[in-house]
Amino acid sequence: MAKQVEITLSRSLIGRPEDQRVTVRTLGLRKVNHTVVKEDNPAIRGMINKVSHLLTVKELDA
Repeated sequence: MAKQVEITLSRSLIGRPEDQRVTVRTLGLRKVNHTVVKEDNPAIRGMINKVSHLLTVKELDA
């Protein structure tokens, strides 16, 4: 099975640019401390890198 990443929104979106807000929403995160599990692929990694200062990422072996 493919690797997965657990993504948690650890900082608020207040005062952040609109493109960062859209990226976080596209990842499926809504509130601070909300966690989602996504498949590890280049598209998800690119979104994580764009807003890495707002996230906590943990790699899972599923």
